[in-house]
Amino acid sequence: MIEFDTEAGKAAGYLALPSNGAGPGVLVLHAWWGLNDFFKQLCDRLAAVGFVALAPDLYDGKIAETIDEAERLLQEGDPANMQSTALGAIAYLRQLPAVRGAGLGEIGFSMGGSWAILLSTLAPEQLAAAVIFYGSGGGDFTKARAAYLGHYAEADPWEPDEEVRAMEAALHAAGRAVTFYNYPGAGHWFFESNRPDAYQPEAAALAWERTITFLREHLLTRTGPIGKTLVDT
Repeated sequence: MIEFDTEAGKAAGYLALPSNGAGPGVLVLHAWWGLNDFFKQLCDRLAAVGFVALAPDLYDGKIAETIDEAERLLQEGDPANMQSTALGAIAYLRQLPAVRGAGLGEIGFSMGGSWAILLSTLAPEQLAAAVIFYGSGGGDFTKARAAYLGHYAEADPWEPDEEVRAMEAALHAAGRAVTFYNYPGAGHWFFESNRPDAYQPEAAALAWERTITFLREHLLTRTGPIGKTLVDT
């Protein structure tokens, strides 16, 4: 765990470095459960394949175990403070000597996915690649410079398909490079191995492979087809 400055004061986060000490930077934005062990371990997984990963704690240390607890934390959260923490984490990650490359990546889950979408419009100069797991949101995507990768469940009452498609259309209209995948038989939280009621190992493994390929393409080579519409599968 590390501490960094924000406009609102100090915030905390979990930082993981690759074994060689340097790599492209990736921001990890946790779901409404809070910064639990799963998201810390995800940072470790990213570091193991060469990324510098930082997960800011948007809930100031609070963690939920149940849906009811998570709903309460989300309702009690201060959006302005959460935004300040997320932007402070971007600034901290960008100035780290260990971070290489011209832009940062971000991975957001559910609530964190919505934050990832918003941040791509608030910090367009910093964010080159956004990965969204079962999350949606709006914003002025004409300001964004990121490429977008989305992972969605086939049937998800928490993330209605019409909202996802509306966001996808807005991204296309703004000329963003965007690829959204739907995972048959999967539900919300299918990637999170600490949610045994929802975890789908095969879908999670495929989403991980696609995510790492995407991040390497856009953070290592920066040859992503900006403005190109990609086929959904």
